[in-house]
Amino acid sequence: MSALPESSGTANLPCVSTAPEPLTLHDVIEAFEGSYDPAWAASWDAVGLVCGEPTQRVRRIVFAVDPVADVVDEALHWGADLIVTHHPLLLRGVSSVAATTPKGRLIHRLISAGTALYTAHTNADTAAPGVSDALAAAVGLEPTSLRPLAPDPTDPTGRRGIGRIGTLPQPMPLRAFVEQVRAGLPATATGVRAAGDPERRVATVAVSGGAGDSLLETARAAGVDVYLTSDLRHHPSSEFVEHGDIALIDTAHWASEWPWLTEAAKQLTHVLASQATNVETRVSTIVTDAWSQAL
Repeated sequence: MSALPESSGTANLPCVSTAPEPLTLHDVIEAFEGSYDPAWAASWDAVGLVCGEPTQRVRRIVFAVDPVADVVDEALHWGADLIVTHHPLLLRGVSSVAATTPKGRLIHRLISAGTALYTAHTNADTAAPGVSDALAAAVGLEPTSLRPLAPDPTDPTGRRGIGRIGTLPQPMPLRAFVEQVRAGLPATATGVRAAGDPERRVATVAVSGGAGDSLLETARAAGVDVYLTSDLRHHPSSEFVEHGDIALIDTAHWASEWPWLTEAAKQLTHVLASQATNVETRVSTIVTDAWSQAL
């Protein structure tokens, strides 16, 4: 894994502030869940506190997409009391957390160091603002134009949901929009891929952070010009582009969700500041995309 290159056009370490009084882990989680309620998570998801003592003090928090060894190294070196990740460490059930497995070793390291781990996954996806709002902003969509691609039926305001639909300030060719996407997201080995006429006029865009091929037909029904998401598989993508009515853009999964980290850190520090207290936050710049080399 590598550090986020400076040429990616994204800030390295945003959201740093000084805490006059240390908070407990319980205090921080309570503040964070006001913006990303665990009740909004999908039924299959695993969100919330993974390890950590609710009464422990929290002065420093690292935000990252993936709970992997390199991120834990960074957090412990910085002296973080809490790591907040988007992806769960234990999404599927386990019968052991013995240190004989990578995930078990990670949990042992965290507990030994007194560093807590907390996950906000699909509850952060559906939040408003959430993961796809940050992605939409990173690729240049108008913030005031955004609406859910797949609205959450339990939200009376109609603001929450998976994905976002929005408009560009000015229409542009698909070729130019792809370059704008590449400039707005952190660089990865696999980069950005597109399907469609490079000169196609793009004005309305649907985005969904993370794996989004389940929403291909939802994007088509919305009548957008292009759908941007991650982890697009060959057969669904091939069948989709054969219609010729909507262009596709495929980005690295990690890259499409990384912009949310800055917003999550800002939101937490804003809430805590309103309570006359704060913490130091750090957004990890380690590229934890699974792919490290393109040949």
